[in-house]
Amino acid sequence: MPSATTTDAVPIETAHEDMIHDAQLDYYGKRLATCSSDRTVKVFDVVDGEASKSTIGQTLKGHTGPVWQVAWAHPKFGNILASCSYDGKVLVWREQTQGPSAGGWTKVKEHAMHTASVNSISWAPHELGAILACASSDGKLSVLTFKDDGQWGADIFNGHAIGCNAVSWAPATHPGSLIHPQQPGAPPQPASFKRFASAGCDNLVKIWGYREDMQSWVEEEILEGHTDWVRDVAWAPNIGLPRSYIATASQDKSVLIWRKDTPTSPWAKTALDPSTAAAPNTAATPGKFPDVVWRVSWSLAGNVLAVSCGDGKVTLWKENLKGVWECVSNMNS
Repeated sequence: MPSATTTDAVPIETAHEDMIHDAQLDYYGKRLATCSSDRTVKVFDVVDGEASKSTIGQTLKGHTGPVWQVAWAHPKFGNILASCSYDGKVLVWREQTQGPSAGGWTKVKEHAMHTASVNSISWAPHELGAILACASSDGKLSVLTFKDDGQWGADIFNGHAIGCNAVSWAPATHPGSLIHPQQPGAPPQPASFKRFASAGCDNLVKIWGYREDMQSWVEEEILEGHTDWVRDVAWAPNIGLPRSYIATASQDKSVLIWRKDTPTSPWAKTALDPSTAAAPNTAATPGKFPDVVWRVSWSLAGNVLAVSCGDGKVTLWKENLKGVWECVSNMNS
């Protein structure tokens, strides 16, 4: 398959002093946040697809270990950025918009309830509020909630026995709500619900839901299919269609697509098959990527999946009309 046709890549000089682990654009694509093993987070203005020449970026210091991930909150809450680190802490930063320090960033929350590296963070859909889920190597998951009185609430609970690697929120809308609206006389459904998936070193993916009656998070389902650590999990966006999708990436060199056709049906799994897109005369094992698969990410519409593999390639996948997942693009990093 020919490589995707793209414009020339534009390198951005970040001035990080060590390996960069994550890079995230904000909601509008106007800011780029990066994090590194040099224990810093940097924020750059992006103009016409490249870093602004008028700024060298702002450096946010506060972590004492490598910083693994950064995550932007929805702009309705302001310019807020979260970061997680090997030092076991999650820091929440806010850009100042008024006063002498306008344009600068200040730390507004330090979440230090974990006892080992915090490997992943994810903001909930904005309809649910300013809520941040965190996954740690101590085997626990935590959920930070910014309350109306300006305080932060925190729930922490056991997730995966030997470590948690990633978290991803479910869409706030109910599956099928677009096609099957509320029937007259039927009991009203809540406008939204809190649910997320976690990936662990126990080879499992778990789905968690918040029980309002118990005021706590409960394990709803366990997805078994991988034979090694699950490195990443991504819940596909959904505008109210009946079908739900979750993608998982693993140390076992595979990517599984979990599909749920209705809210009451079980999850069915399908493995992506890179051998169908391999170059001629290339040895490829069906259902296996050439190397460990580190990250998976859905498009905003939830119909295209990007897969980042340890061989330095990013592949894009899409489900055809027959329900078969096909590789539609192959890009070298």
